[in-house]
Amino acid sequence: MDILLTGSVAYDYLMKFPGYFREHILPDQLECISLSFLVESMTRWRGGVAPNIAYTMALLGQHPRLWAAVGEDFQEYREWLEAKGIDTSGARVIPGVFTASFFVNTDRDNAQIASFYPGAMGHAAQLSLHDLGEALPDLVMISPNDPEAMTLYVEECRQLGLPYVYDPSQQIVRLNGEQLLRGIEGAQALFVNEYEFALIQKMTGMNASEFLADRPEAFIIVTCGKRGANIYVGYDCQTVPAFPPVQIVDPTGVGDAFRGGFLTGLCHHLDLVTCGQMGSLAAAYCLEQAGPQGHAYNLTEFMARFRWFFNDDGKLDVLSTE
Repeated sequence: MDILLTGSVAYDYLMKFPGYFREHILPDQLECISLSFLVESMTRWRGGVAPNIAYTMALLGQHPRLWAAVGEDFQEYREWLEAKGIDTSGARVIPGVFTASFFVNTDRDNAQIASFYPGAMGHAAQLSLHDLGEALPDLVMISPNDPEAMTLYVEECRQLGLPYVYDPSQQIVRLNGEQLLRGIEGAQALFVNEYEFALIQKMTGMNASEFLADRPEAFIIVTCGKRGANIYVGYDCQTVPAFPPVQIVDPTGVGDAFRGGFLTGLCHHLDLVTCGQMGSLAAAYCLEQAGPQGHAYNLTEFMARFRWFFNDDGKLDVLSTE
C-alpha cells in the first residue's frame, strides 16, 4: 500500500527536569503563573509527527512518502530518512526559514510541558495534493500540521477521492468543531488519545457511535497510555493492551510509533486488533529509548517479541513474505 504522510517535520529539543511539575504549580495562582525549571539534560533529536510515523513504518519494511514543508536546515534530516527507505521527494524546502522545532521538558512522572515553533510548517498549505498529478497514494495520513494545511488536505482528499486517516491530535485546539467534524466525517479512521477524544466530543457534540453511524468501514483508535488502546467500529469497542516495556526512558513520539505500527498492519490488510497490537509493540520500542527515532529493530526481532506477548496465529508472517 502506498501511504502519503502529511504532518509536521521538526527537530525535537528534549529536556529532563529532576522533579515533579505538580509540586510547583499553585492552582490559586494560575492567572499570574511564572515558572522556570532548571533542567539536568538536553538532547536534540529528529522529530515531527510525519517522519516519526515514517520511521517506524520503515523499520517494519515499508516505504512511505513524506509530504511536508521543511526549512533550509533539512538536508541532514533528509539524508537520514532516505537512508531508511523513506521517500522525501515530497518534502519542500521553504527558503529563508528553519524547520519547525519542538521544545519539551519532561519531569520524573513523565508529565510534559512543551512549546512548538512552526517555522517552515507554517507554509505547509502551499503544498497541494493536486500537485501529485497521477502519482496518487492509496491512503493519506493527515497528521498535526499547519491548521490551514490540515483543512486543505481534508478537502483535497474528498475532491480526489483519496481515502485518508484523520489525526488532529495536538492541533485540536487550533481547529473549531465544524472543521473537526468535516475531517472526521470523511475519514476512514480517526486517531487520537483519550483526552483529545473527550475534547473532540465536547467540541462537536457527538460520540463514537454517532461518528461511525452508517459507516461500516470506518473506525476510531483512541490510545490510553499504559491502559492500551480502544478500537471503535460501529457500536463495538475492543481494547488492545499496552505492550509491557523493558524500561521507560522517554515518552516523546510514542503515539507516532503506535501509528506507524498500526498503519503497517493496514498495509498488509491485517485485522484491526492485530494492527493495534503491532502499534502497541512499536510504541513500547520507542518508549524504551530516548528520542522519537532513537530506537531500532528488524522484522525478525519485532515478530519474535510480538509473539512473546500476543498470539497472532501466524498472521505476522506476511511482514517477511510480502
